[in-house]
Amino acid sequence: MSTMQVAQISQAGGDFELVERNVPDPGPGQVRVRIEACGICHSDDLVKEGQFPGLAYPRVPGHEVAGVVEAVGDDVDHWEKGQRVGVGWHGGHCFACESCRRGDFVTCANQQICGVHYDGGYAEQMLAPAEALVAIPDELSSVAAAPLLCAGVTTYNALRHSGAAPGDLVAVLGVGGLGHLAIQYAHNMGFRTVALSRGSDKQALAEQLGADDFIDSEADDPARALQAMGGARVILATAPSPSLMSSVINGLGVNGQLLVVGVSPEPMEVSPMQLIMARKSVAGHPSGTPRDSEDTLAFSALRDIETQIESYPLADVNAAYARMINNEARFRVVLTMS
Repeated sequence: MSTMQVAQISQAGGDFELVERNVPDPGPGQVRVRIEACGICHSDDLVKEGQFPGLAYPRVPGHEVAGVVEAVGDDVDHWEKGQRVGVGWHGGHCFACESCRRGDFVTCANQQICGVHYDGGYAEQMLAPAEALVAIPDELSSVAAAPLLCAGVTTYNALRHSGAAPGDLVAVLGVGGLGHLAIQYAHNMGFRTVALSRGSDKQALAEQLGADDFIDSEADDPARALQAMGGARVILATAPSPSLMSSVINGLGVNGQLLVVGVSPEPMEVSPMQLIMARKSVAGHPSGTPRDSEDTLAFSALRDIETQIESYPLADVNAAYARMINNEARFRVVLTMS
C-alpha cells in the first residue's frame, strides 16, 4: 500500500507533526483527492488549540483544499479521476434534516467541516464526501483557488446576498485576508466601495484593489465619516474585532446592515436605539455551499480577482502557520504539496 505525508496535531496546543500514513481507499459516497494546495486559515486555530467541541485527535486541519480527483468510491457517478476539485469549510451535509430538506445545506444541523470532523488538506491526499467537492475552473491555479474556498466564498457570498444594489455605499471594515478580497468583490459588483482600516498604511493598497474611498479610523470617526457620505447600505465586518464592529454601527444609513463575517467569540455592543430609528440591523453570514464556492471561483476568474498569497511547502507547515496566526502574512498563506 502506498503512503502519504500529512501534518497532524496530536493534542490540543501541540505543534504540527509530519507523519507518514497509508493512503486510504474511498468508501461509498467518498472521493480521494490528491492535494496540490491548501490554504491556512485563522479558523484552523480552533483545531490546533482544541477549541471546537468534540474534536478527536490526531487531526489534520485544512479547509481550503485544491487538487485533483484520484479515486472515487461506490455510488459516486458525478466525479471522475483527473477532475480538478476543491473542498471548503462546508465539508458535507446529511440531506435529511429540516434545513437540508429545504435545500439550505449550509445550515445543515449535521454539517461536517473539512479539517474538523474529518482530516483536511494539510496533507498530500485526503478523503471527502462527494457532496463537498467544488469544481475548479481551468483559469485558476490550485494555489490561487485554495483561499477562495473560504475567504473568497465568505465575502463574495455575503455581499451578493446582502440586498445592496449597484451604486449603493458598501463599506469593508478591515483590509486583511478577508477584506482585501471583499474590496475587489464589492468594486466589481458595482458598489460605491469604502475601505475602513486603522492607520493610513493600507490606503494605497485599498485604492489599488478598487476602493472609491478610504477611512482611517485613527484619524477620523468612521461612523461620522460614513454618515457624511450618506450612510452605508452595508458594512461588511471582516476584521474579527467586536469593538470595531460596534464603533461603526452609527455609520449605517436607513435600512443599513452591519454584516459580520469576521469570527470572534467576544460579544459586540449595540443598543436598541441604534437599530430602531432607521431600521438598521446586525446580521452574520456563513461561508457557503460547494455551489456557492463554484460561483465564487467563476466570478473571480471572470473579473481577475487576485488573492495576495505567501506559499510554503508542506514541510514548513509550522513556520507557515506562525506567519498566519501572528498576523505577519500579507494576506493569505497557502501550503503546496510536492
